[in-house]
Amino acid sequence: MTTSTRETQIAADPEVPLIRITREFDAPPAKVFRAHTDPDLLVRWLGPRGLEMRIDHYDCRTGGSYRYVHRDADGEYGFHGCFHEVRPDELIVQTFTFEGVPDGVALEKLVLTDLGDGRTRLTATSLCDSFADRDAMLASGMEVGVVQGYERLDELLTR
Repeated sequence: MTTSTRETQIAADPEVPLIRITREFDAPPAKVFRAHTDPDLLVRWLGPRGLEMRIDHYDCRTGGSYRYVHRDADGEYGFHGCFHEVRPDELIVQTFTFEGVPDGVALEKLVLTDLGDGRTRLTATSLCDSFADRDAMLASGMEVGVVQGYERLDELLTR
């Protein structure tokens, strides 16, 4: 499965239970990195439009952890994980768990590449436990959250 909406590409790897997301931003890596690591900025763009986000804790450093909740009229959706490696302006490796499926832990890697001229390519991968878990993540509406979140991030980065 590959979709492309407003420059966001989401692809399921046919060989391993992995999702790859690629997106370019009109901002330097330092600015994109800060938007992923500063909780005051993260709450302004992460996830789909129309959801309210609350961060319980967000310690984005090697060995840190996080928990946040998205809320809409139908309820709350919690997410948590640990940061395994954080390198300023270039890399974040973390675990990701949707609390509605607590046994489904994904290993996520976000790489920022400096394209020059104030542009950055973000490549994010989510390695799931199984193809069934990967396919369930794709079917969950994840695409809407990713695409709308990156549109919101574009808006934030241009301010």
